[in-house]
Amino acid sequence: MKYPKPVLILLLLLCYRQVFSWGFYAHQVINHQAVFSLPPSMIVFYKANIDFITTHAVDPDKRRYMIDEEGPRHFIDLNRYGNYPFDLLPRNWDAAVEVYGEDSLRRHGIVPWWINIMMARLTNAFREKDYTAIIKLSTELGHYVADAHVPLHTHSNYNGQLTGQNGIHGFWESRVPELLAEKNFDYFVGKADYIRNPHQFAWNIVLESAKAADSVFSFEKLLTHQFRADQKYAYEERNGQIIRQYSSAFTIAYNNMLNGMVERRMRQSILAIASLWYTAWVNAGQPILANYQKITFNASDSTVFETLDRNWQKGKLIDRTCDN
Repeated sequence: MKYPKPVLILLLLLCYRQVFSWGFYAHQVINHQAVFSLPPSMIVFYKANIDFITTHAVDPDKRRYMIDEEGPRHFIDLNRYGNYPFDLLPRNWDAAVEVYGEDSLRRHGIVPWWINIMMARLTNAFREKDYTAIIKLSTELGHYVADAHVPLHTHSNYNGQLTGQNGIHGFWESRVPELLAEKNFDYFVGKADYIRNPHQFAWNIVLESAKAADSVFSFEKLLTHQFRADQKYAYEERNGQIIRQYSSAFTIAYNNMLNGMVERRMRQSILAIASLWYTAWVNAGQPILANYQKITFNASDSTVFETLDRNWQKGKLIDRTCDN
């Protein structure tokens, strides 16, 4: 199932700033497509609010320009905890705090634990039939789940800064999908599944990402030896501007060498998000949603959204950067 072309054009226009997880384009595509994997009892309500779910998929990234607590919610440096499957790191939060201390854990990222916090909040919103909160929490949960699918969000060398591969973060999660997704990626992933253990599910996601990190680094390095500098980089169009970036030829070669990893992780993100939305709804008792249409946000919500945009426009990121 290809992404509707008018929506693609809109999303590309929204991607005029550099961002730090998947890129605005990919996050919005992922959230948008997740709606279509929901069952009939949910999809009417979510489709009525799909514009918000799509556009505001990037709000957690914008919040990183406001509060220092936000950054660690997007990643976890699993390589800090030994080798795969990183058994030195307890999966239970209290047990992990006992071993490493809360400050250290937060410094190296908490995304799988944060996904479970967001799941609890979303389940409670369903239970209380707080339809505004359902949409806001679903939207933001989608962001964190998508981030957990990115291999570079599970490694302390998140932007290749330790191996002379600066910029690889934005290359993998922004350049590849922006160049190839519209014509080549297939987003039909089937229907949402019920997740019996969301806590373990979140950990499985980051463990899968961590397993893929070595390929992300090694294949880029291998291709760099095969391409001259003037072949690896080129001045090409992005979002209406001509900028120096990874060339189309290098990007296509990298995607082929990765055997479609970026598309695969996007597809897995879509299904995971829809499945967690569905699971939260089921666990809350399957409240009726079909009669509720597009949410109108109050003045307080609008102020929060405006503040997010204003701080993002100022461009003073608080935590780690990934040169997208």
